[in-house]
Amino acid sequence: MTKQISSFAEYRKVYKNSVENPEKFWEKQARTFEWKKKWDKVLEWNFDKPDVQWFVGGKMNITENCLDRHLKKRGDQVALIWEPNDPSQSYVEYTYKELYQAVCQCANALKANGIKKGDRVCFYMPMVPELTIGVLACARIGAIHSVVFAGFSATALADRIKDATCKMVICSDYNSRGAKNIPVKEIVDEALKKDCDSIETVLVHKNTGDKVKMKSGRDKWWHKEVDGQKKSCKAAKMDAEDMLFILYTSGSTGKPKGVVHTCGGYMVYTEYTFRNVFQYKKGDIYWCTADIGWITGHSYIIYGPLLAGATTIMFEGVPTYPDAGRFWHVCEKHKVTHFYTAPTAIRALMAAGDHWPSHYDLSSLKVLGSVGEPINEEAWNWYNEKVGKQNCPIVDTWWQTETGGILISPLAGLHKLKPSYAMYPMPGIQPCLVDAEGNELKKKEAEGLLCIKFPWPSMIRTTYGDHDRCKQVYFSAFENMYFTGDGARRDKGGAYRIIGRVDDVINVSGHRIGTAEVENAINEHPLVIESAVVGYPHEIKGQGIYAYIITEEDVDDVAAFKKEVHAEVTKVIGPIAKPDLIQVVPGLPKTRSGKIMRRILRKIASGESDSIGDVSTLLNPEIVTSISDGNSDAV
Repeated sequence: MTKQISSFAEYRKVYKNSVENPEKFWEKQARTFEWKKKWDKVLEWNFDKPDVQWFVGGKMNITENCLDRHLKKRGDQVALIWEPNDPSQSYVEYTYKELYQAVCQCANALKANGIKKGDRVCFYMPMVPELTIGVLACARIGAIHSVVFAGFSATALADRIKDATCKMVICSDYNSRGAKNIPVKEIVDEALKKDCDSIETVLVHKNTGDKVKMKSGRDKWWHKEVDGQKKSCKAAKMDAEDMLFILYTSGSTGKPKGVVHTCGGYMVYTEYTFRNVFQYKKGDIYWCTADIGWITGHSYIIYGPLLAGATTIMFEGVPTYPDAGRFWHVCEKHKVTHFYTAPTAIRALMAAGDHWPSHYDLSSLKVLGSVGEPINEEAWNWYNEKVGKQNCPIVDTWWQTETGGILISPLAGLHKLKPSYAMYPMPGIQPCLVDAEGNELKKKEAEGLLCIKFPWPSMIRTTYGDHDRCKQVYFSAFENMYFTGDGARRDKGGAYRIIGRVDDVINVSGHRIGTAEVENAINEHPLVIESAVVGYPHEIKGQGIYAYIITEEDVDDVAAFKKEVHAEVTKVIGPIAKPDLIQVVPGLPKTRSGKIMRRILRKIASGESDSIGDVSTLLNPEIVTSISDGNSDAV
């Protein structure tokens, strides 16, 4: 492994070197891994096509670098800790040797069931160790994993199976999540009735042991197929640019995009960013609370930590079960040093009360992380004070499914932090701000559209089965640049603040106002739990500001409440940012990863409720009707 950056001065030096000699820089990182054949060329790229290839001609297998290479030095070290949904159940640990053997057994079972290099395998599983084992088993034999969050509907699952023409589904019988027992196998059965002709086998993990229907000839039990297999399996020789996985992300057209990541570059980048962002040290206990159904789980529960030889925690449950102290109980129990979660979880736990984190011993914590959306200042401060005791640096990480790994983030403890700022680009990342015409904004202090002007190893290669879509969405807006779809602000010191999606920036009377900023201000009101702000057509201003607000208690006088919100916004931003309309709502439409679907809120605010489209893949689809019905109550 290359030396970890250990000071801000060193970061500056390394960053300068990485952008002046990017190929040399990434070649140095790649050399620390085990390769079956060294690459012929570090990089070939063309953003116009787009065509990006890293470590061209190199041969390797990512699981040999996650597992095999650690066996001699840390075979008996704990690689994976699994914390179950029910706190009365005991947790499970796998050493690197045990995880290696489990992965090999599963890999052999996959081969015995006809899975070969290049086949797509769909996972629809709860957060159990078998999910990590199965994903790595696919990578071991060169099969391509496509993990679908086990909360999506049967229709959404079927769409993803069909798009990737998957050959196998691996699922569980049921999923224990909080107080619920979710019939996962039943949902898979329903999905497979929807023309999923490519599926030959369904491998079912007995998670709860509750009865399920098994289709003869198609459905097989995990334990019967896997447990008796040999505990060694030769790793497939993979090209650096062979497909590693497909991960679906929502598209503006409504059809999910199958984001494709490849083996070599993704390996190099996730390991490097994991070690440097979190400043991971030997003996640390790292916990990312994400679901493996999302990119955060892929990169920073499985691959990044295991490549770095870390101890990583998988959590089956939810933050508020059996009570709002669960996260903090797990931190105390396992002496967690690094805790990485989403702002939406932080805000929910903040609303539950300060007494929950204060009830537990959180003295083991060294680093806190935030991921998924820009964290608002109030939540940042609460996280810092109540969880970190002002003693843990917060890494507010910005990245995307398409980027594969963290692109902009503080490096834990190496420099001063600025709440709500993602801070500085990772070494090798060359961000820039451009105006609407694509002209780069050269001044240090600027606000514009965030683009990346040079490739990095873990970036998206294509959208599965539709390369033109990849070009249109990410590479067509501005010449020779990857367009992130986000607006950002850069301060005098070069630190970046993500304002939000470009369509989440409202142009009010010629003034560009970021929705995140208005939400930040609204959330300062003592009654407000969470808010979402969108633009809507305004006959005088062009766009007006519409605020959807969740409050701690019922608001009897909404007009008076609006005046109080206006006062807060005026105080924090100025009168130009005052919401024109406010609607108090019981909840907000969110994706399974906790992102607010502002597209839906914009439709409702604009009086276009009849053209919202399919909402079945939302975490809470019923909330859309509730908000739409209450739209006339906005003041």
